[in-house]
Amino acid sequence: MSLDHDTLTKDHTANSTDQIDPITVQVIGNALLSVAEEAGTVLRRASYSTNIKERADCSTALFDANGRLIAQAEHIPIHMGSMAGAVGRLSGRLPGYENIRIESGDVFITNDPYDGGGTHLPDITMVAPVFVEDEIVGWSANIAHHSDVGGHVPGSNSGDSTSLFMEGLRIPLVKVVSQGEVINDVLSFVLLNSRLPEERYGDLLAQQSAAAVGAQRLLELHAKYGTDVVASASASLLDYAEKRLALAVAEVPDGVYTATDWLDEDRPGDGRIPIVASVMIDGEHISVDFTGTGREAVVAVNVVRSALEATVFYALKAALDPGIPANGGFFDAVKIHAPEGTILNPRPPAPVAARTDTCQRVVDAVFAALAQALPDRIPAGSHSTITYVNFSGLGRDFYVYPEVVAGGAGARPEADGLDAVQVHITNSSNLPIESLESEYPLMVDAYELVTDSGGAGAHRGGLALRRDIRILGDGAEFSAHADRQSLPPTGMAGGHNGTAGRFTVRPGTTEEQVLPGGRVSGVALAQGDVMRIQSPGAGGFGSPLQRPVDKVLIDIADGRVSRAAAASIYGVVVDESGKLNRIETGRARATATSSSKNSTEHMPTTATEERSAGS
Repeated sequence: MSLDHDTLTKDHTANSTDQIDPITVQVIGNALLSVAEEAGTVLRRASYSTNIKERADCSTALFDANGRLIAQAEHIPIHMGSMAGAVGRLSGRLPGYENIRIESGDVFITNDPYDGGGTHLPDITMVAPVFVEDEIVGWSANIAHHSDVGGHVPGSNSGDSTSLFMEGLRIPLVKVVSQGEVINDVLSFVLLNSRLPEERYGDLLAQQSAAAVGAQRLLELHAKYGTDVVASASASLLDYAEKRLALAVAEVPDGVYTATDWLDEDRPGDGRIPIVASVMIDGEHISVDFTGTGREAVVAVNVVRSALEATVFYALKAALDPGIPANGGFFDAVKIHAPEGTILNPRPPAPVAARTDTCQRVVDAVFAALAQALPDRIPAGSHSTITYVNFSGLGRDFYVYPEVVAGGAGARPEADGLDAVQVHITNSSNLPIESLESEYPLMVDAYELVTDSGGAGAHRGGLALRRDIRILGDGAEFSAHADRQSLPPTGMAGGHNGTAGRFTVRPGTTEEQVLPGGRVSGVALAQGDVMRIQSPGAGGFGSPLQRPVDKVLIDIADGRVSRAAAASIYGVVVDESGKLNRIETGRARATATSSSKNSTEHMPTTATEERSAGS
C-alpha cells in the first residue's frame, strides 16, 4: 500500500482547534463509524468462504493512536476482544511488543490467544497502522472466523480439545504486509496448515484489503479535518462514553450484587464449573469480580482475558445503557478481576476453541447479579450458547461447513422473548438453505421453530430452532460445541425455564442416538444419515397464569404452544378446532396450584444470588 502523506496532511495544522464544537464531534464520529462499516462491507464482499461472505462471521474497527477503540461496526461483540488485544500490543497499551518495528504500509496478523491478543485460533486478526507523515494517528483492524486453521478436527473448533495445540496453527503477532508488499512466506505458513488453502488465501487477501480501505479512509478524514481536529473529536467521543457510563452507574443503588451460574460438565463425569460474578457499585464507579469462579476446564471452554473483557463490556452496556458508545472510554472505566488458573483466566496451553459458550454464561451471571438491583430491566435466561456445528466431507468430497444455530431470547419484563435469534456476544447470521445446498453435498430436511420450547410466563420465552441436515455425499464427519444441554435457560419472576438443546443422529429411526453432551468431535455420518440440531429455548418472565388468554390462543394458532401445554401450564383450554372453552379455562385458572408455582427460581443446584448492601 502506497500513501501520499504530503497530500493527505498538508492542511491539518490550519484546521486544528483547542475547543472542538459538538456538531463537528458528531460529524467525525459518524464518519468514523462509516469507515468501519465500509471496511466490513469490503471484507464480506471480497471473501471466498461462506462463513464470512454469507454468515458475516467477521468484524471491523478503528482505534486511535494510543490503541483505544473509537469506532466498531455493528458486527460481533466478542470480536472486539481480539482486535483490542492485538492493537493494544502494537500500540504499547499492553506489554510484549514494545520493540516491534512499525512502518507505513504495514499490516500485522495474529490469532494467538495467549501471545497475540486473540480469543481462539480460527479468528484471525489483521491490523494496519495509519501514519500522517512519520506519526501513527490510528489503527485499522479487522477479524474473521476462518473455516479451518488446522488442528485435530476439520473446522479447528471442536469443544472437546484438551490443549491449545490440538486446535490449530498459532500465529504470533507478525507482519503479513511490509510497506505495501505482501510477505508470502507468512501466508505460506497459514495456507500450509489449513485443510482448505485456496479458501484461506482468498479470505486473508480480503482481510488485507479491508485493513487497507479502513486505513485509507481514516487518512482521508485526517486530510479533510486535520489531525488535531480528528484527535480532539476522538477524545471527546471517548470522554462522552465514560461520562455516560458514570451517569448510568450512578442510578444503580450502591452495593455488591453476586450471582452464580453453571456450565454443563466438561465431559460426562467431570462435574459442572460455576461462574461467579460480583458486580460492585460505588457511586459512579463499577467493577466486576469473578472470585469464586471454578477451575480451568479440561476441554476447550476456557476464556482468555481479551474475550472476558469484551463479554463484560457487552453485558454492562446492554443492562445499564445500550446507547453508550462502544469505545475505549467506556472500556477503560470498568475494572475486571478474574483469578489466575480459573476458567476465566486460564494458563497456556489451556484449550479455548469453545470459549464463547462460557462467555455466554458470563453474561447470564452478570445479568443475574444486576437483576437484584434492576429487576425491571433484566430479561429471563436466553439460549446463551453458541450451538456451533461443523460438517466436513470425506475424500474427494472434502469440504468444511461451519454453522452457528440460533435459539430463543429470554422474555423481558414487558414483552415476549424473540424466537430463533443470536444473543449476547455473537451476532452472525444463519447460512441460507439455498447457499448451503449449492455449496455443499448436504440437504436441509427441516428448519423450524420448536413448539413449547419457550419457557411459559406472562411473557413467553423465545422458541428454539430445529435444523435437520441430511448427508448426500459419501459420508461426513461431525463436530460441535454447545452448552445448555443439561441445565436449561432460567425463567424470572415466576416464569418457567426454557428447554435444553441436543444433537440427535438419525432421529425417528431405530438407530436414533442422542449425543452425550454438546462437546463432541469425530462423529461419523454415512450417506443418507440425518443430524438433528436443536438449540435451547429461552426462559419466561412472570407467572403463566398472568398471560392474557388471547395471547395464548395466538400462540396455539401459530404453533408456538401446544394445546396440552396451554391447558396444563397456562390454564387455557381449547378444543380440537381451536375454540376456547371458557368454562374449563375459568376453572383451570382458578384452581391451578403446583403447575403455577415458580419453577424457574434460581435453584441451589444451578444458581445462587446474594446482595451485600453498601452505604
